[in-house]
Amino acid sequence: MKRILLPAGGAILATGLLAAGLAGTAQADNVIENADLAKTQAQAEEVVEFWTKSNNAALKGAVAFSPDVLEVDKIVRGGGYSADTKPGVTAPIGEEKKTVAKTQNVNLPKSIGKVFFEGRDGKLYWCSGTSIQSQYRNLVATAGHCVYDIAANKEVVSRWVFVPGYYQGKTPFGIYVGKQAFTHYDFEVYEDFDRDYAFVTVYDALAGVQKSSKVVDWKTYEAYQGEKFVKDVEVTEAEYKKGKLDPATTDYYDVDPGKADEATGPDYPGAVVDRFEVSKAFYDAAGVGQGNGKKFGEPVVENVTLNEAIAYKKLQNDNKFKYPATVAKDARGNWTITHYYVQKWFKPGKVARFVRLEPNIVGRELKSGGRLGDNVGGQGFAWNQPTGKYVRTFGYPQGAHPDGNKPYTGVTPKWCYGKTGKNVTKAPEFKVEEHISLKCAVTGGYAGGPWLLKYSNAKRLGYVNGVTSLVMDSDKNKRYDTITSPYFDGETAAIYSAASKSWSGKLVK
Repeated sequence: MKRILLPAGGAILATGLLAAGLAGTAQADNVIENADLAKTQAQAEEVVEFWTKSNNAALKGAVAFSPDVLEVDKIVRGGGYSADTKPGVTAPIGEEKKTVAKTQNVNLPKSIGKVFFEGRDGKLYWCSGTSIQSQYRNLVATAGHCVYDIAANKEVVSRWVFVPGYYQGKTPFGIYVGKQAFTHYDFEVYEDFDRDYAFVTVYDALAGVQKSSKVVDWKTYEAYQGEKFVKDVEVTEAEYKKGKLDPATTDYYDVDPGKADEATGPDYPGAVVDRFEVSKAFYDAAGVGQGNGKKFGEPVVENVTLNEAIAYKKLQNDNKFKYPATVAKDARGNWTITHYYVQKWFKPGKVARFVRLEPNIVGRELKSGGRLGDNVGGQGFAWNQPTGKYVRTFGYPQGAHPDGNKPYTGVTPKWCYGKTGKNVTKAPEFKVEEHISLKCAVTGGYAGGPWLLKYSNAKRLGYVNGVTSLVMDSDKNKRYDTITSPYFDGETAAIYSAASKSWSGKLVK
């Protein structure tokens, strides 16, 4: 091994977690790296908004993380593996008494899903991953290169989420925003793919949102890119005058000047501005700035019922100049009435109705969907296990083979089954000296998926003993035929232990 960890023993707590007193922890601590993904609630809410807006458009638009940057030019076979500590395991979440299942079908684990993130190139990608046992049932196992962008000076990726059971834009068990990523120091600093694994703590599921509006200042209103509207609030003339004289308050506008009002320009002493409703065509042709006929703010969109839309259209048919708004159905099937206004400057008379224009933005209230482990369970964890054992791997392949053939769509998860190689696999360009390998003809997108030891088809549970790191063409026929994983040893166990005891907190109280 590249590092020597003091013997840790194989003890397990009654809860199934690693013993808190893992021997050698002092020496193991210096290999543990952690990075913030979404440290605050505001950051997490932005991540959810990004992936879920427009009916999960961003999730649907992501592609499998391409293996091109991980293409292996030279493969070397070495000797056997040497464990750095005693073997050990932690039990899966929800493991029951052993049962016998007589079936050849593979029951996919509920714990697997897609890891979505934004790369430093601004593009949206996915890898594979799985829920794994932890003290707070909030942990995901995946590949290290699905957390750190190795093509961008080892910077952590953005907007990282885990979606178990993802299927064509559907999130059946919710979206879990990553909070902290725990990785090995050698991977984060040296890009050593012998440590290409990560354990990511996630917040509780954000299963849905509910719209709510709030009053904001004009600067916030103008900068806000989401849904917004302006509300008329009637005020007294005294309040109006006070507001006009005090620059710290919201502007007030006279919307019903009365007969005594005198039309002026914006520079006339005592002049105020009113909004005058016009058609969309008139508004589009209007200029910007201060002056009669110039645009008066952004269009105001009303969400209305079908009956309200029909009633307005009837009024419009009778008098299109008095009712010039645009009635339409938006992409979500909701009816809207959009009003367009230009400026009308005047010197107000003594009798008038004054209003304050109140800017509102429409936000999204988060709804909690519960903890990851409670919703989908969590696989166990195993380290320092002998090689040459049967494992079952899972993931979502989509990328093409080197010859351009693309047999997988990435829509549904695939699996491979077989014995891991007894000898180490080396790939010098990635500092790989001790990867374990498995014959498996998958492509990009499979990376980060779990290698499950002792997988129970009846219980859909096993022990994570690796994660897919590299996809290889071992016989140079331009078709991928082998996948590799870091060997999970005592240092892996120390990093997993730190992650498994880290609480991510709750976004929704």
